Amino acid sequence: MTHPIIIDDTLLQQFLPKRSRSSQKGDFGHLLVVGGDYGMAGAVRMAAEAGARVGAGLVSVATRSEHLNLIQQGRPELMCHTAKKAKDLLPLVAKSNTVILGPGLGQDVWGRSLFKNILLTKQPLLVDADALNLLALRPQCSERWVLTPHPGEAARLLNVTVRDIQANRLAAAQAIQRCYGGICVLKGAGTLIVGGEKTWLCTAGNPGMATGGMGDVLSGVIGGLLAQGLSYEYAAAIGVYVHAKAGDYAATKQGERGLLAGDLINYLQAIINPV
Repeated sequence: MTHPIIIDDTLLQQFLPKRSRSSQKGDFGHLLVVGGDYGMAGAVRMAAEAGARVGAGLVSVATRSEHLNLIQQGRPELMCHTAKKAKDLLPLVAKSNTVILGPGLGQDVWGRSLFKNILLTKQPLLVDADALNLLALRPQCSERWVLTPHPGEAARLLNVTVRDIQANRLAAAQAIQRCYGGICVLKGAGTLIVGGEKTWLCTAGNPGMATGGMGDVLSGVIGGLLAQGLSYEYAAAIGVYVHAKAGDYAATKQGERGLLAGDLINYLQAIINPV
């Protein structure tokens, strides 16, 4: 069996060159983040802001109407839309070229409806959080998505225990990719990216990143790279690495204990612009 490739700065230098002086926002994609049920506005806000910080040209959020003012006051560059009914979102989905589905989505009628309808569209998807839990209930296979489970979500996708996942993380990631297609990003200490032509391993990151919201930021990073035209495989591998390096930068400055997911966003821009 081929050993995973350890991700380093080489990928950033190869796939994130300096931009043309004649660039305009339409050159760098339109990312749409869908989710944020009641009490979970922060999840879509962090994912969307992370997508913008890694260079997506336009970033939209579709969420509960009660969250719109909160999100726009904190980050006015984001375009916010009410996700009242799933069918109302379809024109917005059609205008985007990448969709993140799942941060704060929930699993009630609202979340299930959004999940069902967005999976019928043709845009590249990043599927995370409760969208993964809903996928586990209705398994299907697609080559147009990146799945980003943590060990608990991975266990639900494979109908096994978390202990089974952690006992052989590579085998688990490979099994998810075989069952569901696309690219599997199995998060955790030593995040694995399986699918495409290669298998990748991220050795960056630290224990301070074991806190709520880190996955939302990662979703935004990968989604933002997908929106800019990177392949599923390289968006996932580079996104995982950039996210982990941001965590390491933040921990160096602030310490591991008490590190917050939002702290990473401040470092993404520097990392995504290699000298």
